[in-house]
Amino acid sequence: MGVWELLLVGLVVLLGLCGVLVPGVPGPWLVWSGVLWWALNDPQPVAWGVLVGATCILFLAQAVRWALPPRRLRQSGASARMAVYAGAGALAGFLLLPVLGAIPGFVGGIYLCERLRLGGSAEARASVHTVMRAGGWSVLTELFACLLVTGVWVG
Repeated sequence: MGVWELLLVGLVVLLGLCGVLVPGVPGPWLVWSGVLWWALNDPQPVAWGVLVGATCILFLAQAVRWALPPRRLRQSGASARMAVYAGAGALAGFLLLPVLGAIPGFVGGIYLCERLRLGGSAEARASVHTVMRAGGWSVLTELFACLLVTGVWVG
């Protein structure tokens, strides 16, 4: 597989990561299809192992997501700006504290966005609590699974 093909696969995976934060975009499917494309064009045992692992991780994330309450993010006051902060926080946390750092990074990104918007710490904590109960855990589950798959693919 050439460099340009790897860059295109990386672009599809990146679009999938961003798609998790955008309602209506099938982010996990884009991440999985990028890994599938890579595995089909680079038929080595490692590539197939990564594909099988990615499939298992994403299926597990879907099962967890179905067990969580349905998303009601718009009613809770979540905005596109908040999604950007949460996604950037999750990515930064994932890179600073590998794998597990995505969880506090995601919540911290929402807190930072709300702190800048509302001004007070108590109001920001209450807003984070409301957003996480309204579907933030569902988004975090998908994003964490996609970040994990992306990390394994990059590795």
